[in-house]
Amino acid sequence: MSRETKALVVSEVNGGFALEDVKLDALKPDEALVEIHATGICHTDLSCATGVLPAQFPAVFGHEGKILDFKPSLIDGADYEHPGAGIVLEVGSDITEVSKGDKVLMSYSYCGSCSQCASGHEPYCESLLPMNFGGQRDDGTTAFSRSDGSKVHSHFFGQSSFSRHAIVRRSSLVKVADTAQLELFAPLGCGLQTGAGAIFNTLNVTKGSTVAIYGVGSVGLSAIMAARIREAKEIIAVDIQPARLELAKELGATSTINSNEVDVQETIKKLCPPLGVQYALDCSGITKVVETMIDCLGARGRACSVGAPSPGKRAGVDVFSHLVNGREYVGCHQGESIAREMAPYLIGEHDKGNYPLEKIITTYDVQDYAQAIKDTKEGRTIKAVLKWQSI
Repeated sequence: MSRETKALVVSEVNGGFALEDVKLDALKPDEALVEIHATGICHTDLSCATGVLPAQFPAVFGHEGKILDFKPSLIDGADYEHPGAGIVLEVGSDITEVSKGDKVLMSYSYCGSCSQCASGHEPYCESLLPMNFGGQRDDGTTAFSRSDGSKVHSHFFGQSSFSRHAIVRRSSLVKVADTAQLELFAPLGCGLQTGAGAIFNTLNVTKGSTVAIYGVGSVGLSAIMAARIREAKEIIAVDIQPARLELAKELGATSTINSNEVDVQETIKKLCPPLGVQYALDCSGITKVVETMIDCLGARGRACSVGAPSPGKRAGVDVFSHLVNGREYVGCHQGESIAREMAPYLIGEHDKGNYPLEKIITTYDVQDYAQAIKDTKEGRTIKAVLKWQSI
């Protein structure tokens, strides 16, 4: 069968995305071939493309992918008898969790055997960086190549789903029910599970508590919805964009703060006397915001960061205040979410009306990828999702 497909390739740092023909390698035993229906655009993709985060080039990024609602494969024209379903086109010999024809979402990759994975902490896998940012398999091969045989770096978060077809690592596959609205749930595998998981897992926000969320893009708005699910008493959204603050209120924020207009620390102290909030989450990755977040914690308050600045950035802490108030500040990867558990849970909450994803997602045909990326960078859309059916 012909192993050719279309993918958004970045040839060099800051080189921009281009829709190109690429060749697909043969599957390894722990990989599956999937046909992509929709991929969420995450700021991590854009940060890697511009060199803010580490990457190798040329590369195919994309890590909030899901497979296609049924359509005959564009790779070989096979007539799979799964009308109305998403489809896995092929699985490697070691894969038993999914089969041809299953609907799946895709998330980050992990080894499954290190001490962190063995203890149920896959988001902190000891091989996390090479498996998700290394751009190749352990043996140095890549899933994609150009017509001249040159490598195109792949396996970004185990998937590189800015592509019509993707070769996906076993650990990145998350099987979901046949009834799942996959186009809507494409971003669950990274940004949205990160925001929700930070509230549920890392912070463990409790009923009747107070929480502040700094930066209410897609990750922050997911956290807002999660805090409402947890029945927090005070849910404070902090941002500089009025439209996003209004949407945050619609999704569950009880108070909003425009940090361009008021003193954040003083405002939070008034809302949550005497010192500040019990829980806080930074989704911006801006070190000054992190410092403010920590300063706005109440006694024994707990804060975490999911926003990622470039490596080497540092934030300062008032050690005396941190000490006497018993504050905590921790990092948080993927919301400490186990994707095979978190994705179905969030889908269930959506079905109950508690997690209205449709209010933050805008879809674009993949041919309009440049506009989708521009709108994402400029904040015109909360979560852009590329649809791949047209190619």
